[in-house]
Amino acid sequence: MTGLAGNFPYASRLLDLARSHASSTTSIAAWSGAMQTSTVGTAALAYFLGTPGQDFLPEDDERRDKPTSNPAWPGACTDTTSHRIVIVGGGAGGLELAARLGDGVGRRGEAEVVLIDPMPAHLWKPLLHEIAAGTRSPHEQALDYLQQARQHHFRFHPGRIEGLVRHRREIWLAPLIDEEGVEMAARRQLRYDTLVIAIGATDDDFNTPGVRRHAISLNSAADAEHFRSRLLSLCAGAGQDAARPVQLVIVGGGTTGVEFADELTGAVEEIASCGYLLRQVGEPVKIRMIEASDRLLAPLPAEAAERIHRELVRRGIDVRLNRRVAEVRHDSVLLGNGEILAADLVVWTAGIRGPEVLASLGALDTNERQQLLVRTTLQTFRDDNIFAIGDCANCVSSEGDTLAPPLARAAQQQAKLLAHSLERRLAGKSLIPFRYREHGALSPGRNEGPAGDTSRDRNGVGGLFARLSYWMLYRRHLAVLLGGMRTLLMTVGEWLPRRARPRLKLH
Repeated sequence: MTGLAGNFPYASRLLDLARSHASSTTSIAAWSGAMQTSTVGTAALAYFLGTPGQDFLPEDDERRDKPTSNPAWPGACTDTTSHRIVIVGGGAGGLELAARLGDGVGRRGEAEVVLIDPMPAHLWKPLLHEIAAGTRSPHEQALDYLQQARQHHFRFHPGRIEGLVRHRREIWLAPLIDEEGVEMAARRQLRYDTLVIAIGATDDDFNTPGVRRHAISLNSAADAEHFRSRLLSLCAGAGQDAARPVQLVIVGGGTTGVEFADELTGAVEEIASCGYLLRQVGEPVKIRMIEASDRLLAPLPAEAAERIHRELVRRGIDVRLNRRVAEVRHDSVLLGNGEILAADLVVWTAGIRGPEVLASLGALDTNERQQLLVRTTLQTFRDDNIFAIGDCANCVSSEGDTLAPPLARAAQQQAKLLAHSLERRLAGKSLIPFRYREHGALSPGRNEGPAGDTSRDRNGVGGLFARLSYWMLYRRHLAVLLGGMRTLLMTVGEWLPRRARPRLKLH
């Protein structure tokens, strides 16, 4: 088996991890027999999935329920009547929630915690713009879900949700299909007592013609690496002809678009080195940003957004406000006012929308952007046993006001609160209402401009405090998953090699 595409693209990596974790006598024997046959892929998936078409975590399977039989699941509940908490989605909020719950109720045997995700490893999504710019490698930041499960006392299962049966408290996972179209695992169900949906969001193309065909989104590491490869190829090609800048258009002036533009301006000089003639151009990559509203960074206060806008312009980025994209073409972008902008490469970061699968979960309420509507307790309106956090959820007050922006820090805060709330719920206590707390906003700049402005009050959205808050956000995330000491060592380990190697990843 070379790997599973689509629903399960990294099966071979997961099989390697499974072999390393299956260290008990029973598990070793099972794996040894599998390795000697041609059905290694099926045997390996059976280890994770159980019997196809049935609940893949059967309570009567002692190999899975007893940590002495399978050390990949330390602290798993041996009481078959224990409460099962299923978390769908291993992003910034989902994985932190699984780790916190696993370290609490999972370790104590008060509940069984199960994490579902189609990928074998976790990547902090706010890093994607750095991967796309080539300033960070995705392989250095990935955290294997199986290793996290072992460390934090929860179970990990590969899969993608495709259905929900509320009255039976079941979710259905899509079949796992390999690259040759062979079904490796059938459609299967999983029972839950508490369900948490944390599957994130995708970019909203607003049904704009040409977006899906000609534009690139930054929703995954694969998207980011695809962009980097395309940009480097364009720079190399531009160096073969008359020297002219590579035309890049970023659609959307939200957090992702602004951070991405900022990262690119710091890497353009090295990117341009791919083209011999391109290095002679004063502006080797021309970056334009298109925003439909009258300001950038809508979730931020106006003063902060304006300051960041001025800094981007100072760096040479052509920012166009109050401009809607009517069509994306293979070599240009058509604006609603008829203006045509040359575009060798288009990155679409305009707005977010809940994944399509949420529309198929018709038993739950969604807003116009297909996000699940949840109360301040993070429970869905129609089912108290179903919660949602992160970008796939829209937390609203009793007056209908949105309480949390679609940012990683909001998902992080929701995960921390929900872990505490679910422990209280198991103890028969009331849930805690969520309240988002702003701890500073992103600020472009590494050594200059608003990034160095410390004159703002400490609760402001610019300057050194904002930069420190942004940096600490990821370190807090790592500290939950890796522990404080490992996070410190990892931080030092990242910094030292960067002093001795090129800043930009060109391969």
